Amino acid sequence: MDREIVSRLIFSIAFNILILIAAASNVNAQYPTFGKVITVDPAFEKLVGKDASIEVLAGGFTWAEGPVWSRERGSLLFTDVPKNTIFEWKEKSGISVFLNPSGYTGVGVYSDEPGANGLLIDSKGNLVACEHGDRRISSMSLVKGGKRTISDSYQGKRLNSPNDVAQHPVSKEIYFTDPPYGLAKKAEDPTREIDVCGVYRISGSGATELLIPDLSRPNGIAFSPDGKTLYVAVSDPERAVIMSYPVLENGKAGEGKVLFDATPMVKQGMPGLPDGLKIDGRGNIWTTGPGGVLVLSPSGKLLGRIETGRPTANCAWGDDGSTLYITAHSYLCRIRTLAKGAGW
Repeated sequence: MDREIVSRLIFSIAFNILILIAAASNVNAQYPTFGKVITVDPAFEKLVGKDASIEVLAGGFTWAEGPVWSRERGSLLFTDVPKNTIFEWKEKSGISVFLNPSGYTGVGVYSDEPGANGLLIDSKGNLVACEHGDRRISSMSLVKGGKRTISDSYQGKRLNSPNDVAQHPVSKEIYFTDPPYGLAKKAEDPTREIDVCGVYRISGSGATELLIPDLSRPNGIAFSPDGKTLYVAVSDPERAVIMSYPVLENGKAGEGKVLFDATPMVKQGMPGLPDGLKIDGRGNIWTTGPGGVLVLSPSGKLLGRIETGRPTANCAWGDDGSTLYITAHSYLCRIRTLAKGAGW
């Protein structure tokens, strides 16, 4: 076996042992850390302190995704898409299984990514999930349980594999992205019924409407604090961009523009692609991308990076709104910030 591979394996085993020790101890446990914080613009120092570190809360996941903070439960929910599971993390008790199956309820093997992906706790307190295997957007009460489907098709055709979801801060309508990542053969899957990777809206009447049909791989999705701008991350290595769209009065998306182009960073070999993203109260965009989490100003200027050094799927605000939780490949992490998430 290659010496470098052996070295990485030993490091991974030792690191996961440290995580297990921290998870088994009390609330005052010192979690292991990795990565680094890189300032690109002085404005970044008002968002992330110089002494901030990336704490690793848990590990051993196949592909951690979809973090969302539950204020009611005082915990973080997040998905492991290949394991078809939603996990819950609490400071005092660590990791537990919250829901399995999470996104595929059929029999047999569906694909290598059958589970739920992006999660949202909506304005009514329900858990909204993008389910790959069942190819739908579902909603479930965190009090009584029991799912209901809120979208599984467009014009009578089944969705591909809903990936990420956001709620408009004013209209409260649900918007989501639908690339083919959850299908067994991805874009070439014979069961695929819709030939575009769309961005959709579920209107107040419950109808599913295609808003943006021309993105190659729409992924993460979020709104500016005032709801006037829609952001969509595109996880295409040939065009790894963050798109910005004005939200029109009728809830549709106007003409889009590239807010930030991360393609050069991908070409430089930095691991990961634009994926999940969240917004702080001042309108800054915290988007996963090459190397970890990129922090952009509302105008698209790169302010700084939270470098995890590995493909990083998503992030979410939690605790009092100033902690950024991060799902980075097989790890669940967090970093304390000086910002606060939009809506906190």
